[in-house]
Amino acid sequence: MHTYDAQLTVGVPRPLPVEVALDGVEELLSTCCATPSAWPHKPTAFDFHTAEGRSWRLMVDGAGARSARLPAPGETPTSAGESPEAAGTCVRGTAAELLFFLYDRTRADSLRIGGDADLFDLLRAWEPDE
Repeated sequence: MHTYDAQLTVGVPRPLPVEVALDGVEELLSTCCATPSAWPHKPTAFDFHTAEGRSWRLMVDGAGARSARLPAPGETPTSAGESPEAAGTCVRGTAAELLFFLYDRTRADSLRIGGDADLFDLLRAWEPDE
C-alpha cells in the first residue's frame, strides 16, 4: 500500500498485483481490525468479497472484532460465523478495490455494497480501546 501511495504522489500509480492485494486485505482484516475491545453497537458482520474469488468476514460484537476467511462458492460452511446470511453488510470488488476501501483510499460508492451500508460508517468511526 505504501508503494502505491508513493507512486500516486509522483503521478505514476501502477496496479497492485492480485496476490499482493489479496494478502493485503487478509492482513488488514486479521491484524489491524482485530481487537478484544467491545463493539459498542448491535453485533454484526461485514463480508468482503473479491472478484478473484476470496472472501472474508469481519465479525464484531461484545467480544471485539475478529476475521475469518469464508469458504469459496460451493464449499460448505464450517462454523456459524461463515453462514452467508449472517452478514449485516457486504462489499464486493476486486482485491485492489477492497484494499483501497479498507485503507480509506476510495469511497464505498465506488464498490458494490449489499445490506446496511451505514454499518461501514460505524466501523470507520469506531476507536477500540486496544
